[in-house]
Amino acid sequence: MREILELVPYDPKWPGEFDRERRRLADRLGVRAIRIDHHGSTAVPGLAAKPIIDIQISITPLHPLDATIAALDDLGYVHVPHPDDAFCPFFHRPAEWPHTHHVHAVEAGGLEERRTLAFRDYLRRNPVVAREYEQLKRQLAARHNAGELDSYPGGKTGFVECVIRTALANGYPLDL
Repeated sequence: MREILELVPYDPKWPGEFDRERRRLADRLGVRAIRIDHHGSTAVPGLAAKPIIDIQISITPLHPLDATIAALDDLGYVHVPHPDDAFCPFFHRPAEWPHTHHVHAVEAGGLEERRTLAFRDYLRRNPVVAREYEQLKRQLAARHNAGELDSYPGGKTGFVECVIRTALANGYPLDL
């Protein structure tokens, strides 16, 4: 079944959904999880998003992945092997579409941790940029749903990288 990308208005329940899942993850991962952060569009108040809670888990050490994969598997997450596993392994829950949660594991204190949080924090503090991002996502989702299946993730890359460079140059993320 092909994924239909649906962007929905911001839901004020998303932070609570993240917090419930954060507690489950923290209980299962214990001291290996240095931080568990809500990121992505559902973490930016007022921003339309796919209704999927994005979570970043900062782990030390990130590798080997076996213990992390096993722990997340116990919570119903599926690891999606990818070349990015070297710096940002990806998991989703449930196994079948539609997903409700995405987890990205990163090295605590590493560049990927900083990049993700800088992007989130910059969008939270810059509503004009957040609106530009939302407009881009809507355009890309329409193209994806019309059959251009690679357009959504790839189409965001240039915008996201530009915002990350600006954010890092301006002292983001705010709480690292």
